[in-house]
Amino acid sequence: MSRVVTVDSVGSQRQRLRRTIAEALRRLMAKRELDEEARDLAALIVFSLREIDEGVEQTAAAWEKRDYYIKADRFRQEWLWVGPAADEIERILRQQAWDRLPAALARLLSHFSDITINRMVRTEKLWQGCYQRLLASRGAGQAPQ
Repeated sequence: MSRVVTVDSVGSQRQRLRRTIAEALRRLMAKRELDEEARDLAALIVFSLREIDEGVEQTAAAWEKRDYYIKADRFRQEWLWVGPAADEIERILRQQAWDRLPAALARLLSHFSDITINRMVRTEKLWQGCYQRLLASRGAGQAPQ
């Protein structure tokens, strides 16, 4: 009997979201001014971080079911920064404190430095309207569609 491989696992989804955030950060670093696209990209980062945060808990819970409590705790510790980072950027976007946004985004760079981007593969349709969707949502964001 062969192993069952889940193609769309939480881990692979987390990697896709990390790639999305890395590309958004790269695009934001290239911008000279804060325009509508920059706000949409920052909101996309918030949505992606929220989705990663949810996936971390799913992964840790699955490990706990198998009695891997130490592994689950270490994994949660490794990803502990995700929720507060999403909260901070969301707060900046909602308060329109644009002067604080570059520093908040710069703090994220170290978490995505292991991702090599040779070519941008995410399209504009992914982040268009994310800022308005973030403002329309309450509290914890809704994932991009």
